[in-house]
Order: sequence, then C-alpha cells, then structure tokens
Amino acid sequence: MRWRFTRPLLLAGLLLGAGLAGAQIAFTRLNLAGQQVQSINLYGAEYASQSVLDEVLSVTRDGGLVRVQGYGHTLLLPIDEDQQRATTDFNTVQLDTERVKARSATLVNGNLYLPLDTLARGLGASYQAGNFRLVPATLQGVSSRAGKDSDRLVLDLSRDVSFTDELRGTTVTVTLKGVQGEARRYTTRGAFVPQAEVTRSGDDLKLTFTLPPGSGYRVYPVVRPGGARLVVDAGPGVPYTAPALLERISRPLIVLDPARVSGLGRDVTLEVARRAAELLNKAGWQVKLTRDAQSALGQDQKLALARRSDVYLALDLGRFPGSPRGGVTVYEPTGRAPAQIVNAVRNGAQAPYIDLAVGDGGGTRRLSELLRGELKGGGVTARSENVTRSLTLSEAPEASLLLELGWASNAEDRAKLGVDDRLQAMSVAVARSIATYLTARAANAGRAVPAGQNGAGQ
Repeated sequence: MRWRFTRPLLLAGLLLGAGLAGAQIAFTRLNLAGQQVQSINLYGAEYASQSVLDEVLSVTRDGGLVRVQGYGHTLLLPIDEDQQRATTDFNTVQLDTERVKARSATLVNGNLYLPLDTLARGLGASYQAGNFRLVPATLQGVSSRAGKDSDRLVLDLSRDVSFTDELRGTTVTVTLKGVQGEARRYTTRGAFVPQAEVTRSGDDLKLTFTLPPGSGYRVYPVVRPGGARLVVDAGPGVPYTAPALLERISRPLIVLDPARVSGLGRDVTLEVARRAAELLNKAGWQVKLTRDAQSALGQDQKLALARRSDVYLALDLGRFPGSPRGGVTVYEPTGRAPAQIVNAVRNGAQAPYIDLAVGDGGGTRRLSELLRGELKGGGVTARSENVTRSLTLSEAPEASLLLELGWASNAEDRAKLGVDDRLQAMSVAVARSIATYLTARAANAGRAVPAGQNGAGQ
C-alpha cells in the first residue's frame, strides 16, 4: 500500500521525530490578512512562524529578543524557550512604549514562533482563533480644542496610517492615505482655525484649513493600543520652521543631547558629550548641550534646538529588562520628519541654498560612517542600526544620530564605561567625525570654512 502524507502531517512527523511529541503541538490553518497560511496550536494558544509573519510584518531576532514592526507599531517580545511558560502571561512584553504581561515568543524545532493574540493586541488588529485581520483604516471622528496661542484638531483613526501635509499659500492640506471616512465640514470654537473640511480624493481623505498670517502648524501621530490619533496644531504659538532653517546657513550648529541614566555611579553620557563639546569649541565650532549635571532643557526647548541644528547627536545607554544585548550602536533615524518644509524638500521641492538647510538623508549616513570609523580608530567597535519614532532626531533637518554607548544591563559594558580612556576615545570620535562632516559639507557647497573650524583634535 502506498501512503500519501499531506504537508501538515509530514511536518508533524518531523516534529515527532525530533522528540517534541509531548509539547502539545497541533497544526492549524490561519487566515492572515486575507492569506491562508499554516499556524500551530501550542498549549491552547495559536502561534505563527517568523517565515509566515515576514509576509506582512518586519520580524527581526536580536539575541533573546524579537522586534516586530508594522502599521506604525513596534513590539518587543522576549524569547522563552520553555514553550509551556511562553504561552502564559509570565512574560513581560513591550507594545510600543507600554510594558504588559502577555504570551511571548518561543522556539519550536529551532524555528521562531510568535503568539497571534499578543501581536493583535500590539498592532491593533482583529483576532479570533484561525483569523487574524487588520482593522480597516478609518477616520472615526474629528474634534477640536481652542488654545491661547494655537488651536488643535484631533483626527481619531482606527489605526496608524500614512499621511502627508502641505502648505500652499494659506491653505494647509493633510492627506490620509487609503483611509475610509465621512466627508464633511467641521466648525470649531478656535480663533485661529475656526473651520476645517474633510473631502474624499480617490482612495484618500484630505483635511484642509486656512492658516492665519504669522502662524505655523505641525502634524504628528499619537499611536495607542487599539487606535491612533493624528494631531494638528496651528496658530501663532506654533513656530513657522522655514526662517529658523535658513538662519543656520551662516553658522552651523551642533547639538549634543546626553540622556540621563542613573545607577552607573557616573554620568557617562554627559562626560562624553562635555569632552566632545570642549574639543569642538576649541576648534571654533558652535556647540550646544541640552543639559548639565544639575539642570536640563525641557522638551520644547530641545525640539527648538533640533530644528536649528546642522548636526544633532543624542547619547544614551540601551535599557530593557533582561536583555542580553551589549556593545556600542550608532542609530540612523528613518521615516518622515514633522516639519513640513523638510518633507517638501526631501520630496523634490527646490529653493535657493535649500540644500544647505535641509539634508536628503545622505548627510546622516555619511556622519554615521565617519563616527563608526573614528570609533574603530579609537578601539571601539560600533554596529549600525535604524531607529523610528524618535521625535528629536526626526525634527533635525540635517544630520542626526543616536549613539548608544553600551547597555546599562550588561556587566561588560558597565565595566568598560568606567574606564576613562574609553570615554575619551568616544569623545574624540564624536568631535572628529562631526568636524570632518561639517568641513566637507561646507567645501562641497563652495563655502569657506571659518577660521579654526577645520577639525577637532585630542
């Protein structure tokens, strides 16, 4: 007799052969965003493999952590190799910025599997056993709030969406890509934005309103579990970004933003920033620090500096409970910028000298390469990664980076950060890479470098 095995039975046989018969695994079928794929039932919970989820999400494994990115959300799940424990809520996972108890990732026959109910909770998806469905992007309502020097419009959405904004003349248009919703006119009690209108344009929705003279506006998303909001602020209390950008051309501004990290015995981020600033100041460059040992700038003040900067460098330490990570990392920001003029230029708009005021992303990549090269020359190996949803980095119109000096939870990193020579090597690398980048940028633009602004030595 000839036996015929279906693929699920064949895979089940492989698992049984691997000694996993007692792990209570059953193969099931899953409708994943309209596609029929294979999932497993593990101790009563439904899981899908990384290879299956890669079709609709970005799933990366870093040691004992899994990073899941998609639809405006970032999820961090630890990998618990005890399969039964992984299916309970004994594990702490991070959904965007919220840490909750939920099922976590695990390994089955050496392959990575993720819990569908946890993914749905973090991504704002609809989930029932065998059916994982993304919530349609829908505009659920528009509300407003009148302020003293600016008005606010709040667009409630079923989930995070792609959007663009543009100012033409005095009309601001915010386009919501692929969003369903009702077209209607809204009246507010605001003095600066008394009315706004939502219209349909093909598959998109457009919000339009008139910007008063002497006013600016900003648009930014707020993503929450189960939904999202798009916030629009407009009025004289909101800075109009173009003049601040153009003022920078005559003298570049370097902003160093050291995060405050407790529990290390010394303020290593501030020490590196201070030493780098001293080297740059001696060479004639203009440097601003966002804090000292006693006080720090507020968020609005930091954002104002970021918008004026030619180089914005944040310094921090990695922190996540139980993470096995370690080492130095240089992060490059990705995604859109909140400032409308920055996005306009990066999408192809041109104006005299605008390339000196708004970078196209190449400057950030070049500075990242220079910084990693200088760190390596000082005996410090640094890897390169991308980071999204960083407000201060995204506000910087030119080069911006996050330098992670190590991990606070890593004993080897903490020991290295206690060595004065290592901190000095990092400081020199920061100063030299920034000075080299700005000098080359000025030369490429055909502008002379001011006296003294030709490098930063030890």
